[in-house]
Amino acid sequence: MVFITNLLKRTVNEDNRKTEMFMTANRSVTTGLTASAVVSSWLWSTAMLGSSLVGYVNGVSGPFWFAAGCSPMIVFFAVLGISCKRKIPEAHTLLEIVRIRYGTAAHIVYMFLCLVNNLIAVANMLLGASAAISAMTGMHIIAATFLLPVGVAIYTFVGGIKATFLTDYIHTFTIVIILCYFSIKALTLEEVGSLSNLYELVKAAGERSPVAGNEQGSYLTMTSKGGILFGILHIAANFGLVIMDTSFFIKAFSASPKAVVPGYVVGGIAYFAIPWCLGTLASSVVLGLEDNPIFPTYPRRMTSTEISGGLVLPYFAITIAGKGGAAAILLITFMAVTSTLSAQVIAVSSIISFDMYRTYWNRTATDEDVIRWSHYGVVFFALLASAFSTMLHYVGVDLGWTLYMLGVLTCPGIFPTAFTILWKRQSKAAAIISPLLGMATGIAVWLGSAHALYGDVTIVTTGATVPCVWGTVASAISPLPYSIIITLFKPENFDWADFRKEKLAFEVETSSVAERRNSAVAHVDIEIISEPSNADSQRQLKRWGRIAAIWAAATFLGHWVLWPLPMYASKYIFGKGFFAAWLVIAIIWLWGTLIVVGFYPIVDGRHQLLAVWRAVREGCHRKTERAEIEDESSGSGEATPKIVEGKVEH
Repeated sequence: MVFITNLLKRTVNEDNRKTEMFMTANRSVTTGLTASAVVSSWLWSTAMLGSSLVGYVNGVSGPFWFAAGCSPMIVFFAVLGISCKRKIPEAHTLLEIVRIRYGTAAHIVYMFLCLVNNLIAVANMLLGASAAISAMTGMHIIAATFLLPVGVAIYTFVGGIKATFLTDYIHTFTIVIILCYFSIKALTLEEVGSLSNLYELVKAAGERSPVAGNEQGSYLTMTSKGGILFGILHIAANFGLVIMDTSFFIKAFSASPKAVVPGYVVGGIAYFAIPWCLGTLASSVVLGLEDNPIFPTYPRRMTSTEISGGLVLPYFAITIAGKGGAAAILLITFMAVTSTLSAQVIAVSSIISFDMYRTYWNRTATDEDVIRWSHYGVVFFALLASAFSTMLHYVGVDLGWTLYMLGVLTCPGIFPTAFTILWKRQSKAAAIISPLLGMATGIAVWLGSAHALYGDVTIVTTGATVPCVWGTVASAISPLPYSIIITLFKPENFDWADFRKEKLAFEVETSSVAERRNSAVAHVDIEIISEPSNADSQRQLKRWGRIAAIWAAATFLGHWVLWPLPMYASKYIFGKGFFAAWLVIAIIWLWGTLIVVGFYPIVDGRHQLLAVWRAVREGCHRKTERAEIEDESSGSGEATPKIVEGKVEH
């Protein structure tokens, strides 16, 4: 990534020493790269490890609810992203929007909420990944926790958000290739053989170890109490993770206006297949072969510690592909963590540089000052995240606990933040008080439910499903009435035009554009993104906003209501043919995701790729000319010529 960053600087003038390039990629990222980055943002190690975990515990409903708990809010974020593009196109972070509208007090409150969100999200990733790496390699779990962020800090330090986008693409492409390989390899295993035989294996597992709360104890049904509780918990928690994650806003700000909505919609729908397909397939194979001598833990079943630590997926890979499978899981876990961690690091870095340093410590900060503090932020957060994850490990917290409880802390800002961008009536008092009351309500309900149901408040009881569901729902929903009620006392009528009064963007260097059009790089269509200032641009952005709203509603209804809820109510247990169709559709969807994240960015970015190639060839040609001239000069005794802008001067 360091090499690619330097190459882009030399060939297409993408100078990451400039703040607008470092933080927002000059707001010119294309649809394909945006879609790939969106998938990558949610392709946590937790997504793969966690979907397999809930599939093992709840059956086929678990991976489906995991996927349905992610895709609707990814698509919904397109609504917020395009609204920000229209109302405050120069913003770098969510917190700048909050500060301009509500002032310092609200800015500090939301800074706290965003940092908590980023920290708990990274801890969730590191805990699961380091446990999986330790189990497969023997590496000390704390060594893995500290080593994982090292590479991330290096390339993010050098390349900024564009390096994050490109790394997202490379890592996500590699991960999905490996997952597609698993989707075929699992069915070629002699002990599995076919989808029909896999069905019989899972059916037998349900008879040996029936699932409490599932219809007839079967793993092969959507009628699962544990599954739907996890679905409710997951969708609420993920709305908080998306809306309060400043990295999502940064990626939206970095995309060109016409790429925001299609990028998030395509990425959100493509993402659905990954936890659904992988989680269903991995958990089915593990359940079916757990009593087979080829399974790593044979003759015993997996322990609760192994399950909660996220080892269902590694054991699946080892079962179907031996050491090669373990190596593949090691690779995709590393790539998933580094890719998503990069987005979190750049998000916190932006908060430190823009919302702390530039706002409170040095209002006249130059471009160079902000970049320097962005670098400090990258290093600081990488160390903080590792240290915090280490602390959680030593107090007995693992992937399962953080996966279930994180919504209690990430959800209070959902409605107040959305209202900040979409509802001009929300008052300053409502914006400040409602998320704090929501967090207090959520924590009280969470701990109170654990004590009421289990008689004690411990890591075990607070990580149980029901207390986490109640706490997350209370944390997510309670700020809605709090905000509305407080606003009714003294509603505001905010003028969206006020967002444009404050200059936020640094100058983007565009002087070389005309020159580049006449050079080898000129074949690329260079798009200069600026604030939409005319009525046509505003109408176009409003149209994209309506399209985003329609897709968000359709995705939520399809993935969360019309598809799963009738299946839950019907108490249907999958037959052999239905189970085979279920997995075939999931596998086809996964291969479609491979096309979206792997090949679409190449097609969409072909002009810039050609421009880079031409510039590299031009540079090589000039070097060859220089070498030939120097050889001739040295042979004839003439003075060595010099090359000035491609022209030979003696």
